[in-house]
Amino acid sequence: MDLELKLRRSTKKKTNRKHKKLLGKSIDDRPAVVDAREEMGHWEIDTVIGYRSKDDVLLTLTERKTRHEIVRKIRAKKAPEVTRALEQLLEESPKLQCAFKSITADNGSEFSELAEWGEEKGIDIYFAQPYSSWERGTNERHNGLIRRFIKQCHSSPI
Repeated sequence: MDLELKLRRSTKKKTNRKHKKLLGKSIDDRPAVVDAREEMGHWEIDTVIGYRSKDDVLLTLTERKTRHEIVRKIRAKKAPEVTRALEQLLEESPKLQCAFKSITADNGSEFSELAEWGEEKGIDIYFAQPYSSWERGTNERHNGLIRRFIKQCHSSPI
């Protein structure tokens, strides 16, 4: 009872990385209308990989206002596969292209081609800050539900 509590203090200094990878526009540049969820057409994208097999990868797109979600199975967690899945999605339903005004992604390597693809299609692409999953909370919540009800999946590591 009379012993002092042991305090744990971090010995490392917290600094910002100078050479962090920049895949495109920052989430800080996103218009206020996207944050307010007043307008449809603003999406968040992420991947969920299989728990037992790394070959089971899901690409999830969540609309911010309506919380509508599109889930696609892709072959691998690689940039060409993500681009191919988005192209296939737009080919299957051409009217869907006007439903995409902006897409917000994390800084995973699977989204490295997303900025170029968005430029071609006229879709604004934004990237969240590294290790800041709360900036895309809608998508993270839906991925949690996927992991909860489909036990073979878990979130992709950063």
